[in-house]
Amino acid sequence: MSETQGESSKSLVEQVKTSIQRMPLFPAGERDRLRATVSNLILHIHPPKVEQRALRFSYTFGLGGLLIVLATVLAITGVLLLFIYTPSPEAAYDSMIALQTEIRFGNLIRNLHHWSGNAMVVVGVLHLLRVFFTSAYAPPREFNWIMGVSMMLLIIAANFTGYLLPWDQLAYWAITVGTSLLNYIPLIGEPVTRLLLGGPEVGAATLTNFYGLHIAVIPLTIFGIASFHIWRVRKDTFSVPRNLNEDPVSRKDRVTTIPHLVNIEFVFALVMLALLIGWAVFVNAPLEEAANPAHSPNPAKAAWYFMGFQELLLHFHPVFGAIFIPGLGLAGLFALPYLERDQDVVGIWFQSTAGRLLTIFNALAGIGVTILLVLLDEYWLDLPGWLPFLPSSISNGWVPTAAILLALILYADFLKTLKFKKTEIYQAIFTYLFFAFVTLTVIGIFFRGEGMALVLPWN
Repeated sequence: MSETQGESSKSLVEQVKTSIQRMPLFPAGERDRLRATVSNLILHIHPPKVEQRALRFSYTFGLGGLLIVLATVLAITGVLLLFIYTPSPEAAYDSMIALQTEIRFGNLIRNLHHWSGNAMVVVGVLHLLRVFFTSAYAPPREFNWIMGVSMMLLIIAANFTGYLLPWDQLAYWAITVGTSLLNYIPLIGEPVTRLLLGGPEVGAATLTNFYGLHIAVIPLTIFGIASFHIWRVRKDTFSVPRNLNEDPVSRKDRVTTIPHLVNIEFVFALVMLALLIGWAVFVNAPLEEAANPAHSPNPAKAAWYFMGFQELLLHFHPVFGAIFIPGLGLAGLFALPYLERDQDVVGIWFQSTAGRLLTIFNALAGIGVTILLVLLDEYWLDLPGWLPFLPSSISNGWVPTAAILLALILYADFLKTLKFKKTEIYQAIFTYLFFAFVTLTVIGIFFRGEGMALVLPWN
């Protein structure tokens, strides 16, 4: 290269470099506008200032923000999966195989989507528990509790509809068992089941219906309710942690949302994403052989988050195990913030020292009594056989249900005699029932074998 050409080339490089330096990606004015836009977006979902105590990780554990992170991961991975997935019985399973063997990073994307969905169920329940045990559902936040419970139901529905999409044996029969629970709803159960399935049984129409619900109807509904929920959190203000016997009026230490809250949320999101990706790298989402309607596995189990209800069906008449008892529990959750209260304990974990001890006792009682009752019903208790002159809906439905409700009422009256507050009694009953249901779920997942008989999982 001649000296003249070298100078010319050097001159060209310098010109490009100079032009880049003169015109940055975001000019000063544009950078200011971008910064203002981001700040306004953050302050649209957060108040300008928050109580410094509300930033304590030990109070919220970042569960609400983690739900947003998981929802974002689900949205991104879900869109990517749309490019390869075909919602038909002939091609759905092949799409899963292609993701595992042919599509670069396809298996990782599916794993992220699957585990994020499952994690949303767990984190959603933990978030509701955090709100409940700190009494953060009390006025003026009672309607936001209703929104939170509604979103929890939609998260479960999103997981349920997505469960069928791989079209393997696990998904096919789990959905078959899960949708059969709807048949027990009086009057409307069968029509609703046929509408959801697109026919009398799980088939091509079911896959199409679930696909539409999973990618469009349910996510849009969750987005709408979540937007309103976040707005209400901002408007009602964050609940603030406080110690026992502390006056809530004395909480005046406030800091700006930017950077105090935003920095914490950003770091927490990065850590949780790293953990989620690490899990997805090493643990594959389950995939069995292609769905075979002619061959039912033994046992045929529902999705894990419905195993508590399936376990109830083994001990109660179907109308009570699938509809009445879960319906009562759901009605109690919706009614909870509107029940009469006799103390202001918002922000106090477990409400009092006595309330904390009572919570521990009821958690252990819920586990122990449930295990005992399951064993008694499995090996000794036989109400239909002992009361052959009564219909099974009474002997195995009304009788045990009434006995449980009477026991809970007597227990609540006993706690009143011990001078516990009403809010502490609500907490005790809720804790007992929650841990009883968790115990039923664990038994159904790990301790039910062929013919749904009790087995030891390690044998």
